[in-house]
Amino acid sequence: MNLDAWFSWYDKILKEFSFSREDDEKSAELLDSLLNEDNSSTIAETNIKDMAIIFGAGPSLKGNIEELDELDQLEELDLNKFTLIAADGATTALLEKDIVPDIIVTDLDGNVDDIIEANERGAILAVHAHGNNIDKIKKYVPELKRILGTTQSVPLENVSNFGGFTDGDRCIFLAIELGARFILLAGMDFGDIVTKYSRPDLPEAEGKADEIKQMKLNYAKKLTQWAAENENVKIVNMSGGESVPGVDDIKFE
Repeated sequence: MNLDAWFSWYDKILKEFSFSREDDEKSAELLDSLLNEDNSSTIAETNIKDMAIIFGAGPSLKGNIEELDELDQLEELDLNKFTLIAADGATTALLEKDIVPDIIVTDLDGNVDDIIEANERGAILAVHAHGNNIDKIKKYVPELKRILGTTQSVPLENVSNFGGFTDGDRCIFLAIELGARFILLAGMDFGDIVTKYSRPDLPEAEGKADEIKQMKLNYAKKLTQWAAENENVKIVNMSGGESVPGVDDIKFE
């Protein structure tokens, strides 16, 4: 997504959620200042395969991971042919199956201990700066490595903006930016149920999304549709949740 297209979305998001552009920019500037040649990566340095699997943190996530793992073991699908990209808390579900994603897209509100573990085991972290996670950037970024800094505001020297709002749809735009031409979505339900992978403080395994979260999921769905209809990419979804125009639903037999 080019910046002109993204900023038309961003202006609507700022207004609808009453977010502060100044706080987003302050967070991005902090992240930029913490990144250097020892701990950072760039889009140009981040290699990706033509095919990617993106793992969201929706209620279908665990079942989708089990299904993909079984297909891989049966040699009906080769996971090594895909770049595996996790949206924040989906990292925890992957580690539970001893799968380390190649890339994690995170604003650091998932299980940070698991994100750090995956990073130590080789995962690249696309760390997103926004106005509400300044304290987490200060706390965790100095501990991390292989960081690709991202922002939803003006890009900076060490911080990129390739479009996207939630961790899930930012995974899609990152994959497209890096050259993926086929994207399989797993655990991307676009519904009104959130899981402990998305919200670690949930008392149960899953629950009803609050109003703000539902608004965010609606934007994720609309941005996924935009990507499917406007970018040079084929997107299919195995999650079995809400259908997205331009995205084909797929069920493995």
